[in-house]
Amino acid sequence: MGHQHYNGLKTAALFGVMWAVLLGIGWILGGGTPRYLLIFTALGLVMTFVGYWNSDKIAIRSMRAAPVSEAEQPAMYRIVRELSTSAKQPMPRLYVSPTMAPNAFATGRNPRNAAVCCTAGILQLLDERELRGVLGHELQHVYNRDILTSSVAAAIAGVITSLAQFALFFGGGDRRDGGNPLAGLLLVFLAPLAATVIQLAISRTREYDADEDGARLTGDPLALASALRKLEQGTAARPLPQDQKLENVSHLMIANPFSAKGAARLFSTHPPMAERIARLEAQAGQQGGITRY
Repeated sequence: MGHQHYNGLKTAALFGVMWAVLLGIGWILGGGTPRYLLIFTALGLVMTFVGYWNSDKIAIRSMRAAPVSEAEQPAMYRIVRELSTSAKQPMPRLYVSPTMAPNAFATGRNPRNAAVCCTAGILQLLDERELRGVLGHELQHVYNRDILTSSVAAAIAGVITSLAQFALFFGGGDRRDGGNPLAGLLLVFLAPLAATVIQLAISRTREYDADEDGARLTGDPLALASALRKLEQGTAARPLPQDQKLENVSHLMIANPFSAKGAARLFSTHPPMAERIARLEAQAGQQGGITRY
């Protein structure tokens, strides 16, 4: 699909910028020499691998989710089995989080090690057609390897923030080599900001793709559009608490789980709901034959 090719190049370019920021910090901390570059590169790779390998465990634990049987959640199993079979992919593990904040997410290293989680709130809020739209979206995150993408972005952003703070502490370079304290001050503010902006751009790109691909998998873009309308209201009425563990996994969720007002919207991990819904309605118009909500 054309959009995947375009967004793949865009994501690669964004990662290139993020790595450039990371290596730039290493250069400055090395007093203008590459002495720290290999250390920081290795640190970034290790953090990426750890975050990626344990992404499912971290997210499931953060949401206090528990595995559910088919007897407990027959509709969820029926939908996921149907969509997985249609996509010729293995059945993921299914979980339910006890929170009443309506949301859902998928995580795991690959389709064979994937998990899909719904909150009690979303299962109560949506009808089966809307839930199918949401689960199609989440499965596409797995099939598109978005968990790897988000894990890498989060890990690199975290390392950049830590190194920027380290740079400030050491005055932006080796003091014995005449490091520039002003460079350290700029780094501690600008580098984490740049990393955050890039991470947000990557996250929003993958959400648009999962919307489009998930709607194509289910054949019902308007079902997902209707679900997103309800989720926008539901997450506003029941936002998750601003807990660091939850913030670390919020980018995996189909809707921003926190209260996003004013300037906070600019730094949301998710695109505006109105834009997502408009794109899905346009997609439905192109596909035709689907009754509008």
